[in-house]
Amino acid sequence: MLIVHVQVRVLPEHIAAFIEATLANAAASLQEPGIARFDVVQELEDHTRFTLVEAYRDVEAPARHKETPHYAAWRDAVAPWMAEPRRSVKFKEVFPPAGEW
Repeated sequence: MLIVHVQVRVLPEHIAAFIEATLANAAASLQEPGIARFDVVQELEDHTRFTLVEAYRDVEAPARHKETPHYAAWRDAVAPWMAEPRRSVKFKEVFPPAGEW
């Protein structure tokens, strides 16, 4: 299991559009066999900051995800709405044991 946290800061005037586009991407992403989980969270104290928590079943799944039409549509739509470049941090699963999601 590979877990990726994608951290995004959105321009305030584009928060609603970003949420709409990101939820569409997340819903489509959950249909991919390589994705076990795709959460979208928004900071309480700074509503312009979001984290996408993506749990992949194997290390090849992120590359396959980036080849999908829904990812490309999301990437292109949200790019001009970002206040700064998004960044990602990769994690390995420690708990729960693999397969207990």
